[in-house]
Amino acid sequence: MSEETYEAIAPTPAMPNLRVAILGTGKMGGILLQAFLKNNLLGPDQIFATVHHPERAQALSVQYGIEMTTDNLAAASQADVILLGVKPVQVPALIEEIRPALSPQKVVISIAASVKTRSIEDAAGCELAAIRAMPNTPAMLAAGVTALCGGRFVTEEQMDIAQRIFQTVGRTVVVDEKHMDAVTGLSGSGPAFLYIIIEALAEAGVNVGLPRDIATLLAAQTTLGSARMVLETGYHPALLKDAVTTPAGCTVDGILELEEGGLRVTLIKAVKRATQRARELANG
Repeated sequence: MSEETYEAIAPTPAMPNLRVAILGTGKMGGILLQAFLKNNLLGPDQIFATVHHPERAQALSVQYGIEMTTDNLAAASQADVILLGVKPVQVPALIEEIRPALSPQKVVISIAASVKTRSIEDAAGCELAAIRAMPNTPAMLAAGVTALCGGRFVTEEQMDIAQRIFQTVGRTVVVDEKHMDAVTGLSGSGPAFLYIIIEALAEAGVNVGLPRDIATLLAAQTTLGSARMVLETGYHPALLKDAVTTPAGCTVDGILELEEGGLRVTLIKAVKRATQRARELANG
C-alpha cells in the first residue's frame, strides 16, 4: 500500500485583501512586520518593506519571505496601506519620494513622533487618509498600547483597519490629535519611567537583604501583576491601593515615605515635561 503525502496548506490571512508597505523597517517597523506574520494578519505576499542597505534587504527578504527592497516608491505603489517607520526628520523627504504613488484611496500611517497629520496631507498634495500612531516599546512582546488619531480625510473603515494592524502588538485607543503629545509623554515615555521604578524597587530589595536576581524578579512581576489588576478588574488604582493598605500595617508606612518623597508629584511632572517636549518637536 503506497504512502499518501499531504501538502501543508497555509491558513488564510485575517485580512487577505490588504496590501501593506512598511517604509523604514527599523525597530518598530520590524516588530510590526513580525507581528503581522506571527498573528496571520497578512501573508508574506501582502507585505512590501524597505530598508536603507541592499544587503540587509536581501537578508530580511530571505528571513521573512517577503518583498524587501530599498525602493520606497516601488513598495508604496503596490500597497493599500503605507506605514512610515522613519525618524520624524525624515518624513518630509519620504513623502516627497513616494508622492507619485499617493492617492485618496490609500492610507498612510505614520509612527513618527510629533509629525502632524496635516503636515502629511499637505506634503502629499491630495486628500490623503493620514493616520498618526504612537505605539510604545512593550509592543515587542505584544503588550504595547498604541494611540491613533485620524486626519481630515480618514473614514471609520480606514481607522478600523489601523486598529486591527496595531492590535497585533497590544491594545489600541483612538484619540483626538490634540491629545497625541500627551500620549507621547505618558505611554510613549512611560516605559522608561516605570523601568526606573522597577530598578529602584529592586535596589530597595537588595538593600534589605534580598539577592539581586530575586529582588528584580519580585519588583518586575509585582509591577506586571498590579497593571493587570487595573486593566482586568476595571477598579480605580486608588481603590486597589486601599485594598492592600491595612490599618497600622507595613504598606501605609511605605506610602507615607512615598508621599513625603514626592513620588506622585515627580511622576506627574515627568509626564508633563515629556509632553511639553513633544509639543516643542511638533512645532519645530
